[in-house]
Amino acid sequence: MRLIARFARENKDNFEIIDVFEQEIKKTQIDKKNPSVKTITDIYPAAIWMERKIKNEFGINFEDSFDERPLIKHERFPKNIYPMRKNFTQKNIEFSEFEPYQYEEVKGEGVFYVPVGPIHAGIIEPGHFQFSQAGEDMLHIEVRHFYKYRAIEKMCENKTPLEIKKIVERISGNESIAYQICFFDILHQASEIEQSEIYKRKTAILLEMERIINHLNDLGFIPNDAGFSPALAFMSQLAEDARRVLAKVTGHRFGFGAINEEMNYDFKPVFEFLNYLEEKMNFFENWIIDIPSLWDRFDTTGTLTKEKAVKYGVVGVGARSSGIKIDRRDNEWYKLHGFEIQLGKKGEVSDRFLQRIKEIKNSIEIIRNCKINNENKKIEFNYFKDGEYYSFTESSIGELFMYINIKNGLIDRFYVRDPSHINWQAFHTCIYKDIIADFPLINKSFDLSYAGNDL
Repeated sequence: MRLIARFARENKDNFEIIDVFEQEIKKTQIDKKNPSVKTITDIYPAAIWMERKIKNEFGINFEDSFDERPLIKHERFPKNIYPMRKNFTQKNIEFSEFEPYQYEEVKGEGVFYVPVGPIHAGIIEPGHFQFSQAGEDMLHIEVRHFYKYRAIEKMCENKTPLEIKKIVERISGNESIAYQICFFDILHQASEIEQSEIYKRKTAILLEMERIINHLNDLGFIPNDAGFSPALAFMSQLAEDARRVLAKVTGHRFGFGAINEEMNYDFKPVFEFLNYLEEKMNFFENWIIDIPSLWDRFDTTGTLTKEKAVKYGVVGVGARSSGIKIDRRDNEWYKLHGFEIQLGKKGEVSDRFLQRIKEIKNSIEIIRNCKINNENKKIEFNYFKDGEYYSFTESSIGELFMYINIKNGLIDRFYVRDPSHINWQAFHTCIYKDIIADFPLINKSFDLSYAGNDL
């Protein structure tokens, strides 16, 4: 049974741990005076970040946990402050004494450590990597993000659902449309409104365009990090062309505000772009396949075995390229519109690269099958019913999960689990036997979000 998310919320008389599995949801009530619960990391290792986050935010202890280090509380964050508790209303906090973070390190003769970040070269979110090295060989890497702690979950509390729309769509720029689709799915549920066929088609077109854009970027950066910069130049132009099409249709290059009550768009530029894109992709594939030195770098590098992917609950391209059949689009509606799940075998950089080419081709077919006429049906959200709502969307990175609890018409608890929150935790299993020069190549082949973790 696959774990999707583990998070907490505060009720009047207790804390509650909510475990979301693929086939069921479990809830555990915890005494506020002695907030403690058993860890599940012995079965689900990827729950460790979730549990450390809960402990930092709510002060709930996890019995028998193998890692009790702070996650979102950095070296000078006060220990006795739990920002997700209802009684925390401070706008400013005073720093505490500096307490060094204890990194996971491999010990031994000749072993040394290489820190990277949290300030990176280039345009990138804050995130830290610490390598244990023996010469050029990577022995271990600890991924440490959560540097900004933007308080998005707290920020959404006590607002009406519509008041948080601009917050939600900006959580992670490369998944903005996926986040909006998740959010609007919950709005539909809470308003007891069935999604119309025209709405489904319009959102599918926008979601697949977002997927195409991100895959195009990755198809440029992966070869670039193997020393083949012409691929980056080619794909950067193509991705820019796609962004301009998205901007022409929705009014924004990243699709901010693209999903709304009206979506009275002219999708003609999208359909016209597909023929151009298909021609360019055919050229690129024939070109890139015939460069042996490039595939020498891609093959056998950054291997995520199927066994490890299952163990850590990996999602998205990372899972599918390791042969795991998991995709939130694998449903009747998407299949009727041309979706076919794409799978790799070995989970190497080469598989993740080819996976993106296959998925772009399938996205083109899906968009073409989403016929759009002049019909436009405005959504009328007149009320939002109190209750708990769950939603899933297959972003370009993988399965995105969102939860909203509405109480007295206001948001009592908002939570998202970005696919990167899962996949980053399996990342360290991919680097053994590889050299540190291959780290950027392996990293880009997953293309995980930093912002999606740093809520």
